[in-house]
Amino acid sequence: MPQRLTQTPCDVVLCALQPALLSSDKILREVKLCFPDCPVIWYAAKGEEPLDVMALAAAVREGLDDYLGPLDKLPVPLGESIRLALQRTALVRDAANRALHESEMRYRLLFESNPQPMWVADLENHNFLAVNNAAIRHYGYSREEFLSMKTIDISVEEEVPRLMDLMRAIRRKAGSMGDAGTWTHIRKDHSTVQAQITWHALSFLGRPAGLVLANDITERRKLEDQLRQAGRIEAIGRLAGGVAHDFNNLLSLIIGYSELLLEGLGPVDPRRKSAEEIRAAGQRAASLTRQLLAFSRKQVLTPEVLDLNEVAERTGKMLRRLIGEDIELVFKPAPQLHAVLADRGQIEQVLMNLAVNARDAMPDGGKVTIETANVELDASFARQHNPLQMGHYVMIAFSDNGHGMDANTMAHIFEPFFTTKETGKGTGLGLATVYGIVKQSGGFIWVYSEPGQGATFKIYLPPTGVAVPVVAVEESLVPDSVRGGETVLVVEDEAPLRELAADFLRGCGYNILEASNGAEALDLVLNLTGTLDLLVTDVVMPGMSGRALAERLFERGEKLKVLYLSGYTDEAIHRHGVLEPGVAFLQKPFRLADLARKAREVLDNG
Repeated sequence: MPQRLTQTPCDVVLCALQPALLSSDKILREVKLCFPDCPVIWYAAKGEEPLDVMALAAAVREGLDDYLGPLDKLPVPLGESIRLALQRTALVRDAANRALHESEMRYRLLFESNPQPMWVADLENHNFLAVNNAAIRHYGYSREEFLSMKTIDISVEEEVPRLMDLMRAIRRKAGSMGDAGTWTHIRKDHSTVQAQITWHALSFLGRPAGLVLANDITERRKLEDQLRQAGRIEAIGRLAGGVAHDFNNLLSLIIGYSELLLEGLGPVDPRRKSAEEIRAAGQRAASLTRQLLAFSRKQVLTPEVLDLNEVAERTGKMLRRLIGEDIELVFKPAPQLHAVLADRGQIEQVLMNLAVNARDAMPDGGKVTIETANVELDASFARQHNPLQMGHYVMIAFSDNGHGMDANTMAHIFEPFFTTKETGKGTGLGLATVYGIVKQSGGFIWVYSEPGQGATFKIYLPPTGVAVPVVAVEESLVPDSVRGGETVLVVEDEAPLRELAADFLRGCGYNILEASNGAEALDLVLNLTGTLDLLVTDVVMPGMSGRALAERLFERGEKLKVLYLSGYTDEAIHRHGVLEPGVAFLQKPFRLADLARKAREVLDNG
């Protein structure tokens, strides 16, 4: 009987009660198993005895819907009983359908309106079975495109084996859920995102499937990377600050003694060329130190009147080594270029960063062109290049014929940590540093580029209206204008540098006292019979700083003047209060001529 029943769909089951079947309730259970939603009505055949109360109660427990008794004694017509049973069934089914519909609506609401991308994937053939609106927006594929794709289509190739392992594992965990970790997904525009995946194993349309929630953590990863990058940059800055002091002291010795050698050599002496190379090497090393400190934003700025033609020409030698032999460097200086007020080391840093950027844009070689010009920008140009202001400028343009940039890249190139280079091959700070330097110098920078057409960076700096000072090529280290006879106390914990400065100032005619630290300097002044006119002191020393030494001497009533020296970064010097307005300061490494000039200036003007 059950086999025949399963082949015949029906709306109501009417069973004649036969004594042979009453020995067991199994037949009722089998009928309900075949037709769980159909009402079952039993009746007694003609001449059969009705069910007793106990048997009827047992049948109701097994799922019997109605019992009519013998057909020849029906109190209710059989058709009416069937109609009432069908009505009851319809009500039950309607209630079940409404509950199912409401459940489906809640599911769809949660699924479709979820702000996180979600989809259902077949665990056997890996097809997308359903996808929500957030996934469509986030990944860029239409719903139709998604439903024609497999999950491996949004996965990077190297993660496909891992994905297959995951889907097999989920199939073995029906009804469970878990965290699958971070995956790289490919969007329709071929960009990639980092997604944190959570899954839930379920049955969907009769197939084993996985419900997936993808949380895009790309920006969080970028912020984490930027934080780590910032930590590395801060570490570099601390390293630069720590090295700067000792390195600048050594460079002061190299530059100073090379100048003393040059002072004693005649213009035709064959040894003069070697001494000049030593001095030039020391000055280049000092420039590199300034650039390292500029990168870590810890250098002491020294704006001066500059000729950009001269800066670009001198820096060009270094740039040629930086960009390599397969890249041609062309310099087109404008005649009678106006002067600008800027820090020489920072402008050199700008040119070096742009050169590195151009080199990376031309891996197979190319051409870099540096041009200068005096320009006047009108109101129309300024409106089209906001925030550029109209007026007169000195322009320096840096061009390459590399692979160029699209509009989206150009919109972000000056942002800190933005880079198009491979991971580990760029800090994303090069052009950000360029932008900061240009803005700090009161100028503007603009970039012009198209894919495949190279790039041109134009920097506009305001002219100073002051002529670039002319420096004598071989000016004497000790001209009469910087000589004197006053008493000067030189305090420096580095003995070689102290001896160099003391001997040089002594050669300028000054009466020199020397001390290696603050305590020794106080003892010297206490036992001094004459007047101390100038204190030349290092800022940071063991035991007592130069500023503390000066204050102790002022407290004793000394009327001396002070010139501070330091090879530390501006941060360290700021902590000692030396960079306050009106305080005389000379940054190491310094030329001996600058020391003599600054000492005379402080003595004369205070």
